[in-house]
Amino acid sequence: MVYSFSKWHGTGNDFILLDDRERVFPANDLELVRRWCDRHFGIGSDGLILVQPPGRPGTEFHMEFFNPDGSRSFCGNGSRCAFAFWSLLNGRASDGRFTAIDGIHEGSWEGDEVIITLPRSQCVLRCVDGPQVDAVHTGSPHELVWVPDVELVDIGIDGPVRRYAERHGSGGSNVNYVQPWMHGIRMRTYERGVEAETLSCGSGVVAAALSAIERGLAKAPVRVVARGGVLTVEAVRAEDGSYQQVRLKGPVQEVYTGTITG
Repeated sequence: MVYSFSKWHGTGNDFILLDDRERVFPANDLELVRRWCDRHFGIGSDGLILVQPPGRPGTEFHMEFFNPDGSRSFCGNGSRCAFAFWSLLNGRASDGRFTAIDGIHEGSWEGDEVIITLPRSQCVLRCVDGPQVDAVHTGSPHELVWVPDVELVDIGIDGPVRRYAERHGSGGSNVNYVQPWMHGIRMRTYERGVEAETLSCGSGVVAAALSAIERGLAKAPVRVVARGGVLTVEAVRAEDGSYQQVRLKGPVQEVYTGTITG
């Protein structure tokens, strides 16, 4: 079968997007997902996204996200690209609600940037592996490692060790290396499911911003510089220590469209 697809990126985090509102894509064929995401033998991406019919009343669509290894998770930048793709399919840049694996999100446009909301985040867990390491779940689990200079981290060596650390359980964790930077923060991410460094990670950007706020290193809105570009995180800390009204904002871009045989 021949499928039409669109390739998008959000600050260098790139995705294959398909209009699956008729539910024709074989979502259980994980080998097909892995093959298309492969950068040598497929299209190549940090994940594959299906825009499907809404699953809950009051929502516009459902976003089904697959990592390159075929596993499912929430993806912040993927959500922003999915919302932009949905806007393109409908010929309008209006606000809308959608579901992902972690619940309901809201999407909107601010100029040429896309904003998505995140469900109420868990509290930031401080010092989970020494005084400079935090953890927080922002739809996906993230470890935040505060370092003097993110560019000096050997992420290909240290990232997998932390990603599979016993403290994270069987599912492991994404790992983000973070430092204060020009009234905001700078970061790099080793992303689970991709099993490599990515140029940006939306849920990781949110996790890093919340960690920075918790440590008193930044105030919302937090400007976050990833290798692929700049994003902004808004959040309000509740009395119980959790974060509410969490919003992730940044640019998205359609790169090209094409067809591929499944």
